[in-house]
Amino acid sequence: MMIPHLRNARIAALVAIAACSSATPSRTPSPATMVRGRYVVVPPSEPREQTADQQVRHVLDRLAFGARPGDVARVREMGVDQWIALQLAPDRIPDAATESLIASAFASYHLPTSELAASALAGQQVIRQRARQLAAQGDSSAKRDVRADVLRDDPQLRMELQRARRSVTDVQSVKLARAVTSDRQLEEVMTDFWENHFSVFSGKGQTRIFLVDFDRDVIRPRALGKFRDLLGAVAKSPAMLFYLDQFQSTVDSTHTPLSGGGALARRGRIQRARPLQPGRGQPARPVQPGQPVQAGQPVRRARGLNENYARELLELHTLGVDGGYTQHDVIEVARALTGWTMNPRQGGEFNFRPQIHDADEKIVLGHRLAAGRGIEDGEEVLDILARSPATAHFIARKLAVRFVSDDPPPAIVDRAARTFLATDGDIRETVRTIVTSPEFFSRAAYRSKVKSPFELVASALRAVGAPADTTPRSAQAVAFLGAPIFGHQAPNGWPETGDAWMNAGAILNRINFGLALAGGRLPGASLAQWPETERLRGASREQQVDAVIGAMLGGHVSPDTRSILLNGENPLAAKLAGSVDSAAVNAAAAADDEESSMRPMARRQPGAAFARPVQLAGLAQIVGLAIGAPEFQRR
Repeated sequence: MMIPHLRNARIAALVAIAACSSATPSRTPSPATMVRGRYVVVPPSEPREQTADQQVRHVLDRLAFGARPGDVARVREMGVDQWIALQLAPDRIPDAATESLIASAFASYHLPTSELAASALAGQQVIRQRARQLAAQGDSSAKRDVRADVLRDDPQLRMELQRARRSVTDVQSVKLARAVTSDRQLEEVMTDFWENHFSVFSGKGQTRIFLVDFDRDVIRPRALGKFRDLLGAVAKSPAMLFYLDQFQSTVDSTHTPLSGGGALARRGRIQRARPLQPGRGQPARPVQPGQPVQAGQPVRRARGLNENYARELLELHTLGVDGGYTQHDVIEVARALTGWTMNPRQGGEFNFRPQIHDADEKIVLGHRLAAGRGIEDGEEVLDILARSPATAHFIARKLAVRFVSDDPPPAIVDRAARTFLATDGDIRETVRTIVTSPEFFSRAAYRSKVKSPFELVASALRAVGAPADTTPRSAQAVAFLGAPIFGHQAPNGWPETGDAWMNAGAILNRINFGLALAGGRLPGASLAQWPETERLRGASREQQVDAVIGAMLGGHVSPDTRSILLNGENPLAAKLAGSVDSAAVNAAAAADDEESSMRPMARRQPGAAFARPVQLAGLAQIVGLAIGAPEFQRR
């Protein structure tokens, strides 16, 4: 980590740069001003309802994953508006320490996707060949037993498969490590936002092989760029192409292939994996792996027009469920995207195959796509969607939910949507409109959001000054709390609102997680790194409580929270422990870890270390209880 006085000097220099380049744009600046003023300090247009101290903590909780020791003082010295401007220009923030850590500690994160795919494919081929040999000999051994035998007999193959599997745990750990240590905090928040918005599931086949590319090459470089660029990169990413079966979508038998379609294209059928639910106008979620097919539900075919990606592109990625599209539009978009494919066995690089592309005329949302075109059909569809007012409103509201409140005021959503349209989908400027608004700094917005499991783990590690965890352990804690990284099965991503995270079992797990962290159950997370530890070692209990409240809980807590910190007992934990089946909690934790593709560790039930209460005393107990307190659970 950076030496404190060098860090302060660096920030002071950046403040000086900002002062020279700042401007004062209107609430919805012109596109020309925004292009010129990538780094723009926006002073308040009216008095803010939050106090000066609340504003500092508010931006650290919303535009960052909480404060590390010393961050509050640094932001206060720099100025909230200056700090926001700096975070919106991450290329101006040196982050060498984090980049050096990622480069040295996570080898598989830097491997080409083609190497990871080759490793996985080699293992699969050997295991299938052995299974066929055994079957020919009349041996009906289970696939798991065959796999175990092959890996035991072939150390080189075992190493190759471990490398491919390690890429999943590495990308999960890299994401959390950056959230904990990076100085480019808003970039990390936005990367998390978009990876949830364009959600893919690591547990679906070879999707796991493509997660590194998805994080490293698709989402992260475009998290604050133009929405159209991001949308196009996601559409061509191997992770999305595989997860939503787009790579298998071909022209159906009722339409004409662009060239050389042959028998494959002529045999195509329409695949409708998401039938309408009885009595409802909106389509059902797709059938998930392991979920039985209900009577009357169409079964997927190996080839044909696949609507999965087209539907999610409209409903979840752009227009929103109320965006004005119809089932006919879904089919037309799917037709326009035929031929957008890749070979998952050869690294997943995007390519357009004209022989499986539907070359007939299409009508998408009232726009005519002429016959005889190729990849231009899909590109124009993305252009239409990215520039739609419905998309602007959908994205603006989702960003406002992330940054302002679970039910943001319509006025800020409308202003952000106007910025989105005026700037041709500039994400940076849309976010700037939201995070410099009166609504963002309102009293109602302060501590109104419940932290997601990822936000909770990252903020807790930051609060105690922990270094990045280079093991999978901290990522397992996120899974234990209910949201494994890249582990959401359906394409709608983890909830952005707090009600999903506040059931009895989740609250108990959060309380126990706080105690586990303070008790040293996470690698590197020790109170020895917290700057206040040495000063408070000989202090009274009341002095220690006051210091923890000031450092981690914003200086103000409820009488109940203060009483818990003083007495060392959380009556809510005891009450919840009696009402929650601990065996079920542990089983759910193991299942979450299984879904996040950490199967060997899931069998050892890593969540058990967080589910069991840790008996602590003194300052460690106070810190553990503080992390489990309602004030820390909110942001």
